[in-house]
Amino acid sequence: MREHVILVDEQDNPIGVMEKIEAHEKALLHRAFSVFVFNHKGDLLLQQRAKEKYHSPLLWTNTCCSHQREGETNIEAGKRRLQEEMGFSCDLEEVFSFIYKAPFDNGLTEHELDHVMVGKYEEDPDVNSEEVEAYKWMPLNEVKSDIENRPEIYTEWFKIIFKESYDKISKFI
Repeated sequence: MREHVILVDEQDNPIGVMEKIEAHEKALLHRAFSVFVFNHKGDLLLQQRAKEKYHSPLLWTNTCCSHQREGETNIEAGKRRLQEEMGFSCDLEEVFSFIYKAPFDNGLTEHELDHVMVGKYEEDPDVNSEEVEAYKWMPLNEVKSDIENRPEIYTEWFKIIFKESYDKISKFI
């Protein structure tokens, strides 16, 4: 099944639907979401993308991220993808949204109006090995330091989103 994304204007108004790969090839603005899950200690659950991913394989990123489907709310989409990738569900709260653009070496570009959500969870995930190679819990300040010292091991969008959201999401831990 081919995945589609919702094309949007800068105010997040839907203007069409397109195959995900085509939207990334053409660098068209589309709706997306990023989920940050914390435990009671304030550690962030990170995932390492599976080696079979068509871009950014084996790089570390936030708990999960993806694209909303037509008719799906941001929270519904976040919960669906969290279950699909990480094998659990939790309550999510949308914190903010912003637009970013991140080109990749393979000619694709993420140009997204990203809805950032946070949640709390205490257990270890039951990851989908087709999506996730590994996971780890890390204190937020250590993630920040590690991104500064080893940016090459993190996805481009995570570095952008983390910088943009650090102050906003750190209030939730």
